[in-house]
Amino acid sequence: MNSKIRGMTMGFGHFMVLGALALGLFWGCTGRYPTDLGTDNGQLKSCPGSPNCVNSQADAADKTHFIPPLAYTGATEKAYSTLVSTVQAMAGSKITEKKERYLRVTFTTNLMGFVDDVEFYFPEQSVIHVRSASRKGYSDLGVNRKRMETIRSRFEQILKQANQ
Repeated sequence: MNSKIRGMTMGFGHFMVLGALALGLFWGCTGRYPTDLGTDNGQLKSCPGSPNCVNSQADAADKTHFIPPLAYTGATEKAYSTLVSTVQAMAGSKITEKKERYLRVTFTTNLMGFVDDVEFYFPEQSVIHVRSASRKGYSDLGVNRKRMETIRSRFEQILKQANQ
């Protein structure tokens, strides 16, 4: 075989292997779509033992997983629509489920395609319980907590401006 053709074949083979690895890594980062999320008797799913999840219904003494719920005043419908617009404006967000008192969103990172599932539950006037968890891995380096605090800040800012 001509050495030029052999070199092209090896180059193409390497390209295919690298492409397959990249595709496998991407699919490996997304994880399976959870079918056990939502509410059960007024509770969002508990966090696993890993530190890649926060939940406002966790025990307040659990500093790894507990995060305060979102708070609002006024009509629940207004808070719900404000929350929807808040998350829709964030990079990588996709609303995957909308119910009267429940909202589910996935966030996908640009670089590696990691997927986090975020839930919002409106059990009563003035409170929104939240849960944010990574689908894969052990540690998320605080990404879920930071995202929820960003959502909290933007949500409160929009509501404050609307009430002025």
